[in-house]
Amino acid sequence: MSAHAFATAGLAHCPFMPVFGPPQVMFERGAGTELWDVDGRRYLDFLSGLAVTSLGHAHPVVATAIAEQAATLLHVSNFFANPVATRAAIALDRLLTEATGRSGQVFFTNSGAEANECALKLARKHGGRGRHVVVSALGSFHGRTLATLAATGQPTKHEPFQPMPEGFRHVAWGDLDALSRAVDGSVAAVLIEPVQGEGGVHPAPPGYLAGIRRLCDEVGALLIVDEIQTGLGRTGRWFGFEHDRVSPDVVTLAKALGNGMPVGACWARRDVAAVFEPGDHGSTYSGTAIATAAVDAVLGELRRIDAPALAAARGAELTAALLGLDGVAAIRGRGLLVAAELDGHEAPAVYHRLLADGLVVNAVTPTALRFAPPITVSSAEIAEAVDLIARALR
Repeated sequence: MSAHAFATAGLAHCPFMPVFGPPQVMFERGAGTELWDVDGRRYLDFLSGLAVTSLGHAHPVVATAIAEQAATLLHVSNFFANPVATRAAIALDRLLTEATGRSGQVFFTNSGAEANECALKLARKHGGRGRHVVVSALGSFHGRTLATLAATGQPTKHEPFQPMPEGFRHVAWGDLDALSRAVDGSVAAVLIEPVQGEGGVHPAPPGYLAGIRRLCDEVGALLIVDEIQTGLGRTGRWFGFEHDRVSPDVVTLAKALGNGMPVGACWARRDVAAVFEPGDHGSTYSGTAIATAAVDAVLGELRRIDAPALAAARGAELTAALLGLDGVAAIRGRGLLVAAELDGHEAPAVYHRLLADGLVVNAVTPTALRFAPPITVSSAEIAEAVDLIARALR
């Protein structure tokens, strides 16, 4: 499909660097949970661009906000303010203030990796010289820049790029004793995901985040929660950390924040954010009007539909239906971020079969499929997807 698509576009080879492997399909349009490829074939999207299009494709409220903003003001330098970025920052801070009990400040970025970069720099400056170490979990994923890759607890991803930046420690996921041994006076922050998404969709064990909060408080380290894949309703709460009733110092977001518009954010409680001074951090496109128009529209629409309640309800439907299938050994995850552990099947082979049958998921591990459909997915679409999975497993 990919070779044909590039050939029909008049290209002798793929114009993209080979970091994602050969594209399997070329999509040209979408609406809600549906996608269509260049040959006009329909698919159900149960991956949402990796938990990005939580409101579905081509959502009219978001599309209108972007279009109107494109005709009004795209970008000005950060030497100046613009109304949309200001509204978006206030809306995001309000949501996080409700969840944490503390008000904060926002730095908008272009991606999740950049949001984590901001958090890492903030933690280092907050800790001061000699207190720069960041502890994260094995199996985690925090980004592809050198610093966020160093924070990512997947050593095989480090090897091609050695030597990695210093100041990062990795401990076993879910093991508070191991974390306690790693957190000492040199540690500026602990960086953790409420659910390890790329690591295989593994929710934090009960009490894990609360235990990390206590450890950070004991040594004066920051708790940074990476909500890039879990945030904004996907787990059945506005933020994944709410399942453990903790209040982080720093929260990073992206993916669903723009519903497809490239945008991320680093939020920190005000006293932590105050350590940054002019010139400490920046980005040409931080808070650009076109991206934050999408953010403002997305946050308003997620509130309107009560995204957490919807994700919890649809997630329960999807989980129950998947558990009823022969060939599914277990389900793990929260809300509408779940993985199906397969019994007697190789996940990559099932993924390819499902794609051929018109269902987009991904093989998050060799034995598990990941599902992250739009929060707006219907019960009928869940039933249709589960039927395709049942046939593939047969």
